[in-house]
Amino acid sequence: MKLLLAGIVLILIVQTNAQWYNFPREAIGGAGDMWRAYSDMREANWKNSDKYFHARGNYDAAQRGPGGKWAAEVISNARESMQGASGRGHEDTEADQRANRWGREGRDPNVYRPAGLPRKY
Repeated sequence: MKLLLAGIVLILIVQTNAQWYNFPREAIGGAGDMWRAYSDMREANWKNSDKYFHARGNYDAAQRGPGGKWAAEVISNARESMQGASGRGHEDTEADQRANRWGREGRDPNVYRPAGLPRKY
């Protein structure tokens, strides 16, 4: 009886296309995307590029699926709350969050791309 019940549950999971098992892998990949965007921002050291890298990191992470989108949101919110507590202006924090949401919603991060930023980024 237990085997029959387990079989029914397995069939229901497969038929509903439940992909909960992908969430951790997506989240880890999304965290990596966020780290890559941060590293690229530090490497580029380009004036007025902050919002672009915010949007790009969130965009790349969200493209992985729900787990990546979740990781991007958690990381972005943690980063902004730490930076906001450090005395950065509320307006700058809100502008960063707008860029974060823009990317997580799947919108083109190049809207925030500063003129002259090398194509490498």
